[in-house]
Amino acid sequence: MAAVRFLLLIFPLLISHSFSVPETEALLKLKKSFTNTQSLSSWQPNTNPCSPPRWTGVICFNNVVESLHLVGLGLSGTIDIDSLLKISSLRTISFVNNSFSGPIPEFNKLGALKAIYLSENQFSGPIPPQFFSQLGSLKKAWLNNNKFSGNIPESLTALRFLGELHLENNEFSGPVPEFKQEIKSFDVSNNKLNGAIPASMSRFEAKAFAGNVELCGKPLDKECDSSLPSSTYSISPDDGGQGSGWAVKVIGILIVATVVAVLFTLVKSKRNIDDDFSVVSRENNDVVQVHVPSSNHSRSEGGGGSSSKKESRRGSSKSGGMGDLIMVNDEKGVFGLPDLMKAAAEVLGNGGLGSAYKAAMTNGLSVVVKRMREMNKVSRDIFDAEMRRFGRLRNRNILTPLAYHYRREEKLFVTEYMPKGSLLYVLHGDRGTSHAELNWPTRLKVVKGIARGLTFLYTEFASDDLPHGNLKSSNILLTDNYEPLLSDFAFHPLINTNYATQTMFAYKTPDYTVYQKVSQKTDVYCLGIIILEIITGKFPSQYHSNGKGGTDVVQWVFTAISERREAELIDPELTGNNTDSTNQMLQLIQIGAACTESNPEQRLNMKEAIRRIEELQI
Repeated sequence: MAAVRFLLLIFPLLISHSFSVPETEALLKLKKSFTNTQSLSSWQPNTNPCSPPRWTGVICFNNVVESLHLVGLGLSGTIDIDSLLKISSLRTISFVNNSFSGPIPEFNKLGALKAIYLSENQFSGPIPPQFFSQLGSLKKAWLNNNKFSGNIPESLTALRFLGELHLENNEFSGPVPEFKQEIKSFDVSNNKLNGAIPASMSRFEAKAFAGNVELCGKPLDKECDSSLPSSTYSISPDDGGQGSGWAVKVIGILIVATVVAVLFTLVKSKRNIDDDFSVVSRENNDVVQVHVPSSNHSRSEGGGGSSSKKESRRGSSKSGGMGDLIMVNDEKGVFGLPDLMKAAAEVLGNGGLGSAYKAAMTNGLSVVVKRMREMNKVSRDIFDAEMRRFGRLRNRNILTPLAYHYRREEKLFVTEYMPKGSLLYVLHGDRGTSHAELNWPTRLKVVKGIARGLTFLYTEFASDDLPHGNLKSSNILLTDNYEPLLSDFAFHPLINTNYATQTMFAYKTPDYTVYQKVSQKTDVYCLGIIILEIITGKFPSQYHSNGKGGTDVVQWVFTAISERREAELIDPELTGNNTDSTNQMLQLIQIGAACTESNPEQRLNMKEAIRRIEELQI
């Protein structure tokens, strides 16, 4: 019996060992194909790549290698594909910023790959037309900043799940293929492409095609010769089939919004805005500046405002759901939809969940009006109840909404405007006074404020899978005294499922991208990204949909910790005058790392993460 009990105890270990040995041998064989491998000193025989101290660049789940992130390690030589074939669970490979050269390796043999990152190497030569035909699961292909030539492989256009394609700064020639997938991040600039851009490709920005002198057509400001196929670009009215009444009544917003697709391209080019995570925009999302006269026609839903609600409900039966604003929080005063309709608007762009506008009232109050779509997951009654619930929220670290407007096709969501902008902007976009004031005490204050806000949300929305769901530094606004305010929270139950997976940051985490599931621990992962962003001062590549710049803060931090180089992670702007606080900074790094474990089972829960944050003292 003793022998039986012993076998039962060690059986899981034997299974784990049987899986890890082939992977270990495969990785060591891969290392031998490289040159300049000093950076891979942690890759040693008789050790487990997935056990502390983890092997540099090896990402595991349940003791199984799932990703290789060999970024900026000075590697060269060849890449032994046969070794990689022995790692059956491998889904992501990244060799960014190394010194590999020659033809593209046969990554197409790795049929289960979801992401390939080869940027900033010296790969060259043509890529076979059908190279990608065996990579049916591929979602991301980054081949930019190499020396690839020849035509863009036609097989890329057949990848059903392709969402990110970057081929810029190569020597590709020939025409631009037509990509009909819902690609969110696309760039073929600075190649040798020629001919007319397919009409369907005009949805991308001009900068995605810039630097190809022989390309023509929209969105470039270069007409094609009549002998070339022409592209068309049209905007159809977006009134949801409700007629012109709505368009007339919302002339200050919706008429402008119908041309946002055109203006957005121009404005983003002017302001160098990459996406929802712009580091040059002061707002948590892109905002439109409008000047709105004050009005005495609206009523608050709270404090004797029941008649306003009835009027709005009566109005909502006409024109497909048209009514006034419903005030849910009148602490900043009351106003109505007519106030916003009289505005002249300047479009600055779009955010992840919809367009946004800034309305400056004559009484001095400035508000942000977000135009939200795809919020029809629940009935009107439930939606109204949730908005009233939001309006009752009171916490120093929560941005409580002021009002909303309901229409079947879209919703308007009104909040107070914060002049200092988002945490993302102050950290990465502002190099003035606000950024200069981000010393260690201020950054720790921000982290603790975020923790307090999450404590509140996790009490108020305790039964939700995602009490926040869209937690990122662009959705953390800062007051004048650097008190953080969480915004865009608890929308997950309201947003249509397909749209949520495309837009909410929770769905960009390993919880969903690898394991197809989100939970309250997903918010913990997002909190960890913010913590690492604050302490390192680095712009997380996790935020990017176009990948231009940024640092994989999770990989960088785990690598540094495994090599006992944690001190190198601290933002140099913090180390100059805060040597006495270094221990607290290192503790915060450990908390951020514990929050960003790829395996949710090994990750802190929110309560424990907040407890550890609260224990930190200046």
